[in-house]
Amino acid sequence: MRFLERERATLAKLLPDLDPALREIPLMELERPGSPGIRLFRDCGGPGLLVPESHQGRGAGALDALRVQRAIGSRSPSLAVATTMHHFSMATLVGLGALGDGLEWMLIEGVAAANRIIASGFAEGRSGAGILEPSMTATVTEDGVRVNGVKRPCSLARSMDLLTASVLVPREDGQGEELAVALVPAESEGLSVSGFWSSTFLAGAESEQVTLTDVLVPPELLLRTATPTGQQLDELQTAGLIWFQVLMTGSYLGAASALVERVLLNDRIPEHERVRLHVETEAAMATAEGVARRVDDGDLDESTLAQSLYVRYGVQDALARIVPRAVELLGGLNFMTSDEVGHLAACANGLALHPPSRSRMTGPLAAYLADQPLMIA
Repeated sequence: MRFLERERATLAKLLPDLDPALREIPLMELERPGSPGIRLFRDCGGPGLLVPESHQGRGAGALDALRVQRAIGSRSPSLAVATTMHHFSMATLVGLGALGDGLEWMLIEGVAAANRIIASGFAEGRSGAGILEPSMTATVTEDGVRVNGVKRPCSLARSMDLLTASVLVPREDGQGEELAVALVPAESEGLSVSGFWSSTFLAGAESEQVTLTDVLVPPELLLRTATPTGQQLDELQTAGLIWFQVLMTGSYLGAASALVERVLLNDRIPEHERVRLHVETEAAMATAEGVARRVDDGDLDESTLAQSLYVRYGVQDALARIVPRAVELLGGLNFMTSDEVGHLAACANGLALHPPSRSRMTGPLAAYLADQPLMIA
């Protein structure tokens, strides 16, 4: 089997037109601000990847989604990282659908059928915050809730159709407050997008600042969790974190795989060096696939979350070996005559920058290994 053959076959099965379209566009064009990658993702049905086929989606499980993200990352790291945030939002909505009364599934089906792109306004980018910890404030009015807040960076900011945001609202029975997920249409009055991302790396992900100022969210676009705290919500947040780690790990493995592929196709590089690089890359992918298989088996508990973190940090270490070695083997001429090698090398290091960072999780993981509950720092 050729390198990345399995991943690209999975992508071809689920989103048949995407890889050929990406392959026709130079890497640096896909990586620039205003990249055509997100439009191609939409046009090829990507927004419905994780939505069950019974709700007009593509029905991908975690293992297939991991392989898709690696395949996309090998063509455009920016697109893989950006679309991971869409899939994370969709996975959260699908989780809410299992807890809700049917309205959630109507919204999910609408997203898949119309290929709408969802940006994440959740707290996944804030250290010490739970996935659904309120990231914005909400004030109840006669017409719904007024939402205020800022999310930065917010991937897909300029292409999104909807923004998800977690807010605290009064319970309908009057007994305290509960968490809710607000779905905010991009054209809402009071929603604005402004520049934030200044780096050239991952610039195609549209990671800008999104500001909400007294944005009205009607009741039908407010998905209540039905409980202020408790087991169900804990399970939902745990599941969201697991999906985030798995798909983001696959995306950055894809960026590194683009470098490794260049090495493997270069016959001038010694065979033992090519095989060694291939082995280490596939070993890293195999560990991520192990977590994805647990997700597909419905095993979304604390131990799977811990494993997803072990794997993600282990892959970070593997990338720290794989990427410099690939750059060295490709040689100075490749580095000097094209921006692609340096760009891919810089992008592949981005996995370490996503929370929860390893340094902040050292204490919580040590406590977990001493049989205490796992906390996210």
